[in-house]
Amino acid sequence: MTSNDIEIVVDDPTAPSEDSPPVASQRGVDAATMLVLMGFAILMAYDNRRTGISWASDGPQPGYFPFYLSVILFLASAYGLVTSLLAKRAGDKAGVFVTRDQLRRVMMVFIPTVIFCAATQWLGLYVASFLLIVGFMIFVGKIAVWKSLLTGIIFSVVSFWVFEVKFDVIMPKGPLEALFGY
Repeated sequence: MTSNDIEIVVDDPTAPSEDSPPVASQRGVDAATMLVLMGFAILMAYDNRRTGISWASDGPQPGYFPFYLSVILFLASAYGLVTSLLAKRAGDKAGVFVTRDQLRRVMMVFIPTVIFCAATQWLGLYVASFLLIVGFMIFVGKIAVWKSLLTGIIFSVVSFWVFEVKFDVIMPKGPLEALFGY
């Protein structure tokens, strides 16, 4: 066997199983997305109508172009919704959009990220980043605690030094930065 014929197979023990039950179908997600876009288009059309959608003596009013873009968005979304519903009526099978295992893996990243965004307001960017990095490394990456803590500290300190000291960029601050006089 030559070196070109060798196949390396790496199994991921945390990969989603093949028999995981579906959570959402492709058609259902398509329809929900079209409805959200239609709602957004209605909101934008209403707001731009308020600011003026006609042609004034000196040119278009502020809401003229955004209003008509929102009308186009609404019509395109309505078309997508109708074609999705007609495909269902025609008996077209919708594929699986996400399975339970896949959704669990996505939520393992999404939920901590949302918590990070909220925590940044109270803890500051650097402390919240430290907690996010350490949490991901320990719980998702299954990396040793000491390596995770060291990486989180180095990243946060270097980020603080670059943004606050060298570039003087205004970042969200928390109680720890106040101790250092920043």
